[in-house]
Amino acid sequence: MASAQNIVTIFGQEKIEKTDEGQVFHTFRDGMLLPGNANPGTLFNGQDMVAWMYATGQFSIPQAGDSLSWVYPNAQPLPTRPPGGRMPRFTPLPQWKWTAIRADSLGRFQSPFMRSAYLYMAYDSPAKQTVLLETTGSTRVYVNGYPHEGDHYDFGYTLIPVTLEKGRNEVVHTPGRFGRITAKLVKADKPVMFTQRDMTVPDLIFGEKENKWAAIRVINTTGKAVKGMRIRATLADGQTYTTPTRDIMPLAVRKLAYQLPPVAENNTEERTTVTLELLDRNGKTIDQTQIELRQVASSVHHERTFISAIDGSVQYYSVAPAIRTAAGEQKAMVLSVHGAGVEARNQARAYKRKDWTDVIAATNRRPYGFNWEEWGRIDALEVLEEAQRVFQPDRSRIYLTGHSMGGHGTWHLGTTYPDRFAAIAPCAGYPDISTYGMGRTDQMHRDSPFYDAFARGANAGRTLSLIQNLKQSGVYIFHGDADNVVPPAQARRMREELGKFHADFCYYEYPGGEHWFGDISVDWKPIFEFFSRHSIPQAKEVKAIDFHTASPAISATDYWITVEQQLIPYAFSNIQARKENDTIRIDRIGNIALFVLDLPALTFTSAEATVAIEGENLSFPTDRKAYLSLMDGQWKAIEGIDTRQKYSARYGGFKQAFRNKVVFVYATQGNRSENEWYRNKARFDAETFYYRGNGSIDVIPDTEYSLAEYADRNVVIYGNKENNRAWSILLKDCPIQVDREQITAGDKTFTGADLATYFIYPHPQSPTASVGVVAGTGEAGRMATSANNYISGITGFPDLMIFRADILRDGLEKVEVAGYFTNNWEL
Repeated sequence: MASAQNIVTIFGQEKIEKTDEGQVFHTFRDGMLLPGNANPGTLFNGQDMVAWMYATGQFSIPQAGDSLSWVYPNAQPLPTRPPGGRMPRFTPLPQWKWTAIRADSLGRFQSPFMRSAYLYMAYDSPAKQTVLLETTGSTRVYVNGYPHEGDHYDFGYTLIPVTLEKGRNEVVHTPGRFGRITAKLVKADKPVMFTQRDMTVPDLIFGEKENKWAAIRVINTTGKAVKGMRIRATLADGQTYTTPTRDIMPLAVRKLAYQLPPVAENNTEERTTVTLELLDRNGKTIDQTQIELRQVASSVHHERTFISAIDGSVQYYSVAPAIRTAAGEQKAMVLSVHGAGVEARNQARAYKRKDWTDVIAATNRRPYGFNWEEWGRIDALEVLEEAQRVFQPDRSRIYLTGHSMGGHGTWHLGTTYPDRFAAIAPCAGYPDISTYGMGRTDQMHRDSPFYDAFARGANAGRTLSLIQNLKQSGVYIFHGDADNVVPPAQARRMREELGKFHADFCYYEYPGGEHWFGDISVDWKPIFEFFSRHSIPQAKEVKAIDFHTASPAISATDYWITVEQQLIPYAFSNIQARKENDTIRIDRIGNIALFVLDLPALTFTSAEATVAIEGENLSFPTDRKAYLSLMDGQWKAIEGIDTRQKYSARYGGFKQAFRNKVVFVYATQGNRSENEWYRNKARFDAETFYYRGNGSIDVIPDTEYSLAEYADRNVVIYGNKENNRAWSILLKDCPIQVDREQITAGDKTFTGADLATYFIYPHPQSPTASVGVVAGTGEAGRMATSANNYISGITGFPDLMIFRADILRDGLEKVEVAGYFTNNWEL
């Protein structure tokens, strides 16, 4: 068991240790270290000193002893002795001073300072050439000023196709998680080729007739997009299937989906070899590789795959199947969410098979993923939906549990979706990441007038503010009393809070239990006995609801009530309602502008129902949903939702752009520098979404975007109205316009080449799709978008922010505008 920043890895993560994709021709061994103490924050953490130096033209080749005269404002010095920790065994290096460092014999740069230090290295290339940069350990890596995703979890997945210029090439690594970095240059064996690093594969199930999805990464080292390819999969028993693939942008590595044919009926082998062929549009083989898969019965622990609606990528989940004595026997279902660094397949195998329930382990899209928030939260719901399709459980007996980070996921999912689970059981969990662990603070940002907009954008993760939702479910809290990773105080706090109002919860501290004390850390028999006594009522049986939500974009529905609009976006909303005969009484309502009552889901004695709300009695037919809108301070009945406005299916918060099978569209209509930056920025975001979320994003030039080809899909535009032709298609009526040298926001104009913006706006030709924008007004402005911390499960982002390049150094002090559109998408 190994811990990292107070979040523990229980099961080992296999690390790639061998380079099979080509010849390593250079290993970096000399570098310069720049320690800096940023205290960057949790809900907002967009600062990056090296990115700021590049954006403002102040980066120069460092020499030992060079120092920076700039610091992050209000940065806190590292404590001499961490609270509850030991004295450090080293003398800290001077802050913001370059110091020489050399790799060890294995090519590893290691230092206790590297968790908060940049690492500079350089390579003198004899000619211009395209190579692979293989690197581990850093969060981001800048190659000649262009950002790329690093490998801060040290998995060994990262291969970055880069074009080296003749002469000096600079590589700068940002601080990573474990304080160690390696970097190599590799000459790829082929221009386009498979890599078996980080495949997503299912088990092949005997007797199942449908194809199974899988995914493998393909490297494109060419300067052109690779299109029209297919992947042919051939099993050892001769079964074959050919799948058309999605395109790969220039100089990129993308995880491509393909399908595996079902196992032949007479096949009983435990493993099979699969030959994969990468075919061009003419059927010519570009590359070939062989992989090995398990072939199993559905009655043993196994893995399944599905296509995610977020980005069309292949994701997997793991199953500890129930013991069945007859085909089609209906069982309960337990969704289990794993801890940090844990693979779903290992999570599932911690559970013995039960005779009454399947146990389904989701992935969070990665072993660390998104803390079970944002895309991790969506993954849990997608897995639950897919597993219900496959296993057809009793929908009234659905349960939720998880360990460590998954304990937090259990608190988060349980409070966010109170009508989805009959009971929940957080094990060794913390309720809220923003108050858990040393150094997770936004102290340096709190004085900014814009901080509230970012804090609100992350409100969905504030479990204690939503805890009242748990009164609808049973809760079993399980924690080891000797846990020094997630202290028992976290569980005791929740016990105290639940004790104020909850009538159905259990609490147990395991004597002597550390963070992980064997499989019973999750497979605890009393939890499953507790689950078995609970069921989800039908909507018509629910007579009273007390529903809290941070945003309709995250959580809108609780049984027969759906919140569609808020008065203050992403501030907490609450509605308390009860049904008395043919009347629904709204006893309390706060921060809600529009809500819906699902009257057909309830039972009435007459054709009309009365809704009593704030002194008014409104009548509605019981065979239709009732829509209530707050207009000029009074509640009115309306016919339905105007999908041109904000509502639960399209509500806002910039991060909401990165879902709904999103496509990235980069500018090609600017000058060479603009076009290259935006293409790389789109590629960088796709790399980040791949690394952090096992993603596979379509990334295309603006010349290939059309409404018909990408109908009802979210779009993220990289570029402004001057250089991205998709702008005129999607944003010509938007109140935010970005030109060279200026941004207009309604009647306000901001000028300068150092301006940048992120915002979300409704797609003009879709009732559900959104358009996200990443844009700058000039070189400094577009480089100000380097830090893509919106691809995180913890940070908060409003609908709109306009900022200067100095945000990379000074934080929220350099924000010009931050906030939310109205429900009419007006400023």
